[in-house]
This record gives sequence, structure tokens and C-alpha cells, in this order.
Amino acid sequence: MDRTLTGADQWGAFVAARYRWRMSSPVDPSSTVMTMPRSRVALFALACGITVANLYYAQPLLPLISKDLGVPQGRTALVVTAAQIGYLLGLLLLVPLGDRLVRRRLVPFVMAADALCLLAAAASPQLPILIVATVLVGICSTSAMILVPFAASLADSERRGRVTGTIMSGLLLGILLARVFSGLLAQVTTWRTVYLVASVMMALLGLFLFLRLPSEEPRPAIRYHQLLASVVHYFRSERLLQLRAVYGGLVFATFSVIWTSLAFLLAGAPYHYSEGVIGLFGLFGVGGAMAASYSGHLADRGMERHVTGGCLLLLVASVVLMGLGAHHLVPLIIGLVLADLAIQAVHIQNQQLVFAIDPPARSRINTGYMVVYFLGGAIGSATAGAAWQFDQWAGVVTLGLFYSGLALMIWIFASFASMRRSVAVPG
Repeated sequence: MDRTLTGADQWGAFVAARYRWRMSSPVDPSSTVMTMPRSRVALFALACGITVANLYYAQPLLPLISKDLGVPQGRTALVVTAAQIGYLLGLLLLVPLGDRLVRRRLVPFVMAADALCLLAAAASPQLPILIVATVLVGICSTSAMILVPFAASLADSERRGRVTGTIMSGLLLGILLARVFSGLLAQVTTWRTVYLVASVMMALLGLFLFLRLPSEEPRPAIRYHQLLASVVHYFRSERLLQLRAVYGGLVFATFSVIWTSLAFLLAGAPYHYSEGVIGLFGLFGVGGAMAASYSGHLADRGMERHVTGGCLLLLVASVVLMGLGAHHLVPLIIGLVLADLAIQAVHIQNQQLVFAIDPPARSRINTGYMVVYFLGGAIGSATAGAAWQFDQWAGVVTLGLFYSGLALMIWIFASFASMRRSVAVPG
């Protein structure tokens, strides 16, 4: 159907038309079939996990940070929100450069900056300074989102779903195990030591990747403002990208609501767990994250819509189970495992689909998707503190049901609309 283009649409179409031929030329690395051996997939997964863990070290430490800096518990939840806001800024400002600059040089440079920002967080004397340092950590931690489309471009089309699934499972494991690591380390030292050790790990990881990342063909010579303009163009013109970004943002909002508030629940009555024990709860999500990597195989077989709907339904059920966790430990644990499985599986399906929209522009398309994804996470963690102060765990669960239920309703409406279009086309 023809429609009148607005000025923004015309500009986006001009950028895409002018540079698409250069992006599909022989210098584009995605035009050449490259191998992704298991060792390299494992390296990418490990790097993504360690890098994104920087955003979540604070979650089991919130009671400790609150006590040490003398601020209410609800305000310390802003540390997690600050990291996610920083991640959003990094997605907008840094990740699109992956379609232009040499990624084997860009990623180690950003990781070195991340190490310095983590040092600043460790030395923060007040909550506002810690929040600013955490924003900078979030910005630099987006090097993980440069690595994901890099891996997708190295993998052949038949294995891309499995490779993406494995790497995203490594990323989610980093999120979950970050809580275990920070909780145990803080129990024997202080919360500041967690950020100090994280800084050392990032410095060593950046050096290792500088030595081991594969070389690339020359990147397309696109100006920075044109990269950003094409991000907007892809997001405005691709309905699939919009829909999958909304799914991702809502499920990650649910994830952030639960995990940001979990430390408050477990530190109080009836559990009274220490920081180390609270951190160990991250292990319960590991099984779900590993199982979710199988959804990459299903994506390769074209079952994305059914897997997405089933996982969204599972997510709603898991939040209901966690509602019993205020007084009963077993349903809380089962709910955490199922929720992590569902969230990770939806995320893998989303990325498998959006990466196929325009392979040479994967970094920019990933930027559009991940901005909405982490915007959902930031909203989730920010509203989690308010929900906890309003009605404690019951308020948190209600908020989680709102986000997950909204995602499921959107999937139902989108599925019916797709079915109607399928029936209408033959007629």
C-alpha cells in the first residue's frame, strides 16, 4: 500500500538507499561464510557474560550499600537503574559503531574504559557519586552488544540461531552468576571489593580479546550521524523489529522487577539470609538459562512464534508461583527457574529474527532492539523500588504480572492479526 513519506522517512530511505550497496559489497564480512568453532563461540559467550555482569553486581548488595552509605533501601535500587540507563546510552552511542569500526579493536578499548569506571564505583563515598560511576559502567558494558552481532556475522545461516542462543545463554549466566559472585565476595570482604575485582577482570578480558578476536574485512565508511539516522530508519520501518523489541522490553522489565527486589525479600522476615546466601539464589536461574539455549535450535526450524507464546505464558505462571514466595521457599525457587528460562528463550527468538532483517546492519538493528529491551529493564528496576515500598513482595509480584501479562496479550493480538492477514492474502 502506497503512503506519503514524512521528512524523517525520506531521510531514512535516502540513507538506506545510498549505503545499502556498500553494506552488501564484497567487503562486508557477512557476505563471506566464516566459521565459528566451538572454542570461539565459548569465548564470545564468556566475554559477554563477564561484561554484562557489571550491571548486576549491586543487586544482592543493595542492603549493604544502603547501610554503608546511610540511605533508604528503596533509594539504593537506583544503582541498578543507573547501570541500565547507562547501558541504554551505550547502546545508542557506541553499539552502532560496530557497523563501521574494526570490532577487534573497538571492543578491547571500551573494556579498558569499563575497568576504569568500575574503579571509580569502588571508591564512591556517596550514593550520587556511585550512581554516576554506575552510569559510566553501564555505557562501557555495551561492548557485549558489539560482540553479539559480530558473532552472528561470523556464523553461517544454518547455525546462526544456535550460535546466538549459546552466546546469549552465556550473557544471561553472567547476569545470574554476578549475584552469586558479588554476594559471596561481599560476605567475606566489602561491597567495594566486588567492583575492584570486577575492574581487574575487565582489564584482563580486554587484553585477551585484543589478542584473540578474529580479524575483519574493512568496515563501510559511514559517518557517525548517518549510523544513528539509519538506526531510527530501521526501527520506524520494520514492524517485526518493533514487535520483538516490545516483547523484549516487557519480559526484561519483569526480570528486573523480580531480581531487583529479591534481595529485600530474602534479607527480611521470614528468611533473614546473609548477602552470600542471597547471591547463591542466582544459581537457581542457571538451569533455566542453559535450557533456554535450545530455543535457538527451534528458531532455526522456524518455530519462533509458537515458542514465544509458550514462553510468555510460562513467564506469567512463574510470577504467580513466586507470589507464594513471601512465606514459602520452594515455589519461589521454582518460579525463578521457570522465569529465567522463559525470559531467555524469548530473547533468543527475538534476536534470531531481528538479525535476519538486514545482515550487514546487524549492529544498528541490534541497537534499536536492545535500547527498548534495556529501557524495559530500567523501568522495571525503577518501579520495583516503588512497588516494594508500597506493598513489599505483594506489590512486586503484582507489578511483575502486569509487565508479563501485557507481553502475553500483545502476542495474542499480534498472532490473531497475522492469522487474519494469512487468510486474507489468498482471497
